[in-house]
Amino acid sequence: MKSELEKKAIKFCTINKHRLTEPRLLVLKIISASKKPIKAYEILKELGKKIKNPKPPTAYRAIEFWCKSNFIHRIESLNAYSVCNSEHFHSGSQYMICKGCGVVIESHFGEIQKVIKNILKKNTFKLSNWNLEINGVCSKCS
Repeated sequence: MKSELEKKAIKFCTINKHRLTEPRLLVLKIISASKKPIKAYEILKELGKKIKNPKPPTAYRAIEFWCKSNFIHRIESLNAYSVCNSEHFHSGSQYMICKGCGVVIESHFGEIQKVIKNILKKNTFKLSNWNLEINGVCSKCS
């Protein structure tokens, strides 16, 4: 049985006429199965369990595809990737990162996005992407 994320990925690729290759789908599954954000070399290692001797460009191309398609997000400070946890796929993410246990929570502070858009419009600045990372301690670690 296919997961909801896999169904969305298949639908997205079909509608937009993108090739859904085996490595692309496997990389998305690897990232979504990870309990914490996962680094590219860890993705490559996991991919090696499914595909014989994958080369780094195979993993990096798949990661880049899913990032551009907003199915996954790059957490800059961790240099790692996490699947989008919202019902919609979007650019611009907000994360709360626990310094104690390392858990990362994707957040959606609605007003922040509006403020950013207004500031950009006012300053005639064209946005390519953005992330807001808040470091602290989660309730389990405090």
